[in-house]
Amino acid sequence: MNLVFETVADASAPLARRNPVAKLGAALLFTLPLVATLDPVTPGLALAVELAVLPLFGVRLRVLARRAWPLLVAAGGVLLSMLLFAADRSGDLLFSVGPLDVTTGVLSAAAGLILRIFAVALPGIVVFATTDPTDLADALVQNAKAPARFAIGALAAFRLLPLLGQEWRMLTLARRARGVDAGYHPVARLRLFASTGFALLVGALRRGVRLAVAMDARGFDAGTPRTYARVQHFTRADTALVAGAGLTCATILTVTIALGLFRPIIG
Repeated sequence: MNLVFETVADASAPLARRNPVAKLGAALLFTLPLVATLDPVTPGLALAVELAVLPLFGVRLRVLARRAWPLLVAAGGVLLSMLLFAADRSGDLLFSVGPLDVTTGVLSAAAGLILRIFAVALPGIVVFATTDPTDLADALVQNAKAPARFAIGALAAFRLLPLLGQEWRMLTLARRARGVDAGYHPVARLRLFASTGFALLVGALRRGVRLAVAMDARGFDAGTPRTYARVQHFTRADTALVAGAGLTCATILTVTIALGLFRPIIG
C-alpha cells in the first residue's frame, strides 16, 4: 500500500498555473452535466476534450496512466456487472454465453457507464496532479470563503494520508516478526488483512484526535481573522478557465441533443 500525493505536472504549463479554486470549479462545472445522460457519446466527447487539453496542464500520459489505473479496474467491474445483471437486453443479439444474451444495447449501456467513469474522474486527477495541497487549502479559504477550520483540517488529513502506507508496512513487518503469518491459506489471509486494517484504523483515529487537539491548542479554531503566508489571486484568466469549461460542456450537450442521441437519466 503506497499513498503518495504530490504535484507531478509541469508547473510552467499555462493551465497548471491557474488558481486552485478555478481549476476545481472548472472540473466540477465540466463534469456535473455528464451524469445527466446515459448515452455514450456525451462522455466520449468530453473525454476527447479532456485528453486534448491535457498538455496545457503539463501532465504526461504516462503519469496520467499511473494515477488512473484504478479506473481500469472499475471499468472492468462495470462491464462484468452489465453483462451478468443488465435488465434491458434490447438491440441486436451478438452472442450468447449460457443463459446470458449479449446484445448491442447491453454493450452500449456498458460503454456509456465506462466512458462516464473516465470522463468524470479524469478532471479530478488532473486538478490534484497540478495543484499543491497547501495552495488549494489557502485558495479555498481566501477565494471560495470556505471555513478555515474545514480547509486546514482537510489539508492536515490529506498530508497524513501517505503515513497510512508506512504504518501498514510497519504493522505487517511487526506481525511477521512475531510469527503471525497467514501463509497461503485464503481464510487466514483474509482474517489477517481484516485485523491489520482494524489496527490501522485505530491508529489513524488516535492520530486524528491528537492532531485536532494540537490544532485547537494553536488557535486554529479561534474566531479572530487569520493572516496568510501565500496570497492566492483569482485573476481574469481563472475566470476565463471556469467560463470555458462551462461553455465547452454546454457545447457537448448541445451537439448530443442535436444528433438525437441524448438519453436523460430522468424522463
